[in-house]
Amino acid sequence: MRATRVIEALPANTPFVGPERLMRETGRSELVRLGANESPFGPSPRAIAAMTSELERLAWYGDPDSYALREALAARHACGVEQILVASGIDDVMGLCVRAFVEIGGIAVATRGTYPTFAYHVAGYGGRLETVPYTNEGAADLEALSALAHRTRASVVYLANPDNPSGAFIDRDRIAAFYESLPDESLLLLDEAYADFADPGQLLEPRFEERLVRARTFSKAYGLAGARIGYALTTQHNAELFERVRLQYGVNRNAQIGALAALGDEDHLAWVISETASARASYEALAHELGTAVLPSRTNFVCIDMGNAAQATWVMNELLERGVWIRKPGAPPLDRYIRVSAGTAEMREAFAAALRDVLATRRSVATP
Repeated sequence: MRATRVIEALPANTPFVGPERLMRETGRSELVRLGANESPFGPSPRAIAAMTSELERLAWYGDPDSYALREALAARHACGVEQILVASGIDDVMGLCVRAFVEIGGIAVATRGTYPTFAYHVAGYGGRLETVPYTNEGAADLEALSALAHRTRASVVYLANPDNPSGAFIDRDRIAAFYESLPDESLLLLDEAYADFADPGQLLEPRFEERLVRARTFSKAYGLAGARIGYALTTQHNAELFERVRLQYGVNRNAQIGALAALGDEDHLAWVISETASARASYEALAHELGTAVLPSRTNFVCIDMGNAAQATWVMNELLERGVWIRKPGAPPLDRYIRVSAGTAEMREAFAAALRDVLATRRSVATP
């Protein structure tokens, strides 16, 4: 049997190499996990308790409508339940957007080197991705994105804010102006995975319009990455379109329970946000000590300048040799940076010691 022409034409592609594979390949039993922007501070104790209490009912399917969670989210976002779709993470929302709005051969637009799962879906569903580079400062070039959307008559424009992998943040007025500048036929998929770490007053104001889908997650500040749960804020019409193609029982039952409990624990969320800010500050201080720079970040990670792409790759690999797993952006101009996730104090100390050692090794090799 032959696969479809779309699938046959795709190159082998793994968007993410996880730490489990790296441990298998290197023979390590553990790594300092600072590569996936997971929360080292864990889920809310309320979420853990709620999920634990329901473990004996894992034989049951979850509510395919995720209704209780959608009710709580609707109250949080001052909208109707019908304007929310719960999915198995933002990656799932991306796939639904592409399936619903990008025809085979149709065009989507994004920044080159941004979060790769969007490109993965566009290719997998037979679309074509057109891109523009980041600015020299490591931010999304909104004017270039808008111009490209007009030139290509793009069906979907993808933008992460705050951005991954740079950490850059675009304030409310600029996002609103960008959205208004897009063609009438272009839907803006606004990935707000890291929105909980930004000033709420600087996020795009609540808008429920046909040309806008906002994606949120419980993976980052809420610490539920392994549960795989996120949601889309959009119009009832768009949510109904997604309902036609989504996997009805694709959202984990315990994830629904944990997310609902986590929403009610504002104290834990505030603590995670505060600890994350402390982690970013410690990385900035480390970079200053080492005589290099960081990119401003409104996320739970920081990009540290290594001078050029080859050096950044070398440092990343050397850190892995020392048991510290990080990642680096793949496209210029960000490929000169390494990206390190917020960690606990112990994890940060391990990273700092390993990075100092790597850079000292580099200096000693370079010195005749």
